[in-house]
Amino acid sequence: MGVFVFLPLILPLTAWPVARLAEQHLHPRTATRLLTALAMVLALCSTVCLALVMVVGTAQLPGNPLPDGWSDPEVRATVPYDEVVGKAAIPALCAVVAACVRTVRRHGRVRRQAHLALSGLRGTEVAVLPDAVPYAYALPPGGLRGGAGPGAGADGRGGRGRVVVTTALLDELRPAERRALFAHERAHLAARHDRYLLAVQLAARANPFLRPLRTAVAYTAERWADEEAARVVGSRRTVARAIGRAALVSRGTPLPTLAGLAAPGPVPRRVAALLGPPPAGHHWPPAFTSVGLAMWGAAAGTAVSAMSSANSAVTMVLILYAATPL
Repeated sequence: MGVFVFLPLILPLTAWPVARLAEQHLHPRTATRLLTALAMVLALCSTVCLALVMVVGTAQLPGNPLPDGWSDPEVRATVPYDEVVGKAAIPALCAVVAACVRTVRRHGRVRRQAHLALSGLRGTEVAVLPDAVPYAYALPPGGLRGGAGPGAGADGRGGRGRVVVTTALLDELRPAERRALFAHERAHLAARHDRYLLAVQLAARANPFLRPLRTAVAYTAERWADEEAARVVGSRRTVARAIGRAALVSRGTPLPTLAGLAAPGPVPRRVAALLGPPPAGHHWPPAFTSVGLAMWGAAAGTAVSAMSSANSAVTMVLILYAATPL
């Protein structure tokens, strides 16, 4: 294993250039899917290697339930600086697991509470709340898997999701801008952007180096919905006006993993993009361009991370198997 076990912990740095360039040069749909996939793979690889290092550190603790052979010098020699790194990996992995669990639980709790709050409203796709606070967001189906069931909400609409908007925000928008708002939120529901946002949130919890990808996906998911709304409404300028007006008065969404017209993402950049030409639909840019090189660099870093974590996992399993008394 050697130092290769540490590579997946720092290789997310290779995705930083593409996180920025993808926002500018790729179609938002392609950028969202690409960056989410990179974040998930890199987070999984770094977590696996952190767990492998933790095994070595845990086996050194007195009174641990692991086999005594797992603390043999031959096993500890597989990890450089095992005495310090192994024990440091224990609280690090515990912090990662705790942060991911908190994120998932909060995500599910807010969704269930929102569905429950809408249980008394008429069962339509749009829920208009008589609230003096202006906000709007796309409430995905209840339950993390998107099906009906205990988490689907008492309104019985857990399988489709709903657009939640307050009368205070609707009063601030013109009729054409209201159509843009509804088209934007429906795009979030149709593409299940909450899943992308939750995935990159968990990836950033697993490895702080992946936070730029989380920020980028939050922006590209909104841009994806912007473009869909512009296609439905037939006017990019109307969608831009709706975004700008909503951003001035709205308080945003109740959770970073829920998508809405006014948040997240830099609103001026979104408005500027809508006032320009539609993004190109190419899925993979030429190799010898800035974004092409960045994508190949991120792909290479992800491939090396996957190979390093797989090699480390296989090596550790074989060594522990040999060190375990029969």
